[in-house]
Amino acid sequence: MRVALFVTCFNDTLFPGTGRAVLTVLERLGHTVDFPPEQTCCGQMHFNTGYRPEAASLAARFARVFAGYDAVVTPSASCAGMVRDGYPLLAERHGDGVDEQRIADIVPRVHEFTAFLTDVLGVTDVGARFPHRVIYHPTCHSLRGLRLGDRPLSLLRAVRDIDLVELPGADSCCGFGGTFAVKNAETSGAMLADKTAEVRATGADVLCAADNSCLMHIGGGLSRQGSRVRTMHLAEILAATERGAS
Repeated sequence: MRVALFVTCFNDTLFPGTGRAVLTVLERLGHTVDFPPEQTCCGQMHFNTGYRPEAASLAARFARVFAGYDAVVTPSASCAGMVRDGYPLLAERHGDGVDEQRIADIVPRVHEFTAFLTDVLGVTDVGARFPHRVIYHPTCHSLRGLRLGDRPLSLLRAVRDIDLVELPGADSCCGFGGTFAVKNAETSGAMLADKTAEVRATGADVLCAADNSCLMHIGGGLSRQGSRVRTMHLAEILAATERGAS
């Protein structure tokens, strides 16, 4: 299977360790992963703020860059959702210069990381060890968009020595929502306050999720409150081993 890593611009710029963690896990499972250097933004920001022709151009580029791969894996539920749900709409309504067949070919081969592990590779135990108290926050795109359900938790439950505890109000939004946090700062801040209170009530050491954007938002709130709770992408926990965990 030819597998490509779509790291996303957010992770590439701010959280490169997440991409390395995905690579570590997939290589541990015996897969060779390519990283096409021509990859750029998926166009989600443009799509969500009304710049649909510009988003369509980025969709066309994505389809060209990742053509020929059996699977494209990304550690971002929101970007995976953009490709799977947004690209067909862009091809249909803003298709000037967009090869609709190429879009149709690439969309089903794009997988969010945890769904790729459980649904495509059929694994839950990836050989990880992480001796810490952990809570999982299902981001809106993973929960309501991709409907990942129990997939991320099934992977976490298989991690050795993990103390996985439930996050109260887990299905509530953290208030980030991309530009929502900027345009509706007061509402976003109130939602964040609720989320950080729920996180801190668990006594967890680490909060994880399938999107670093939400983790950045929640982590910022926790940091300003003086909390010692760390935020980590789920892939980084799955990449951890007895030798690497601390």
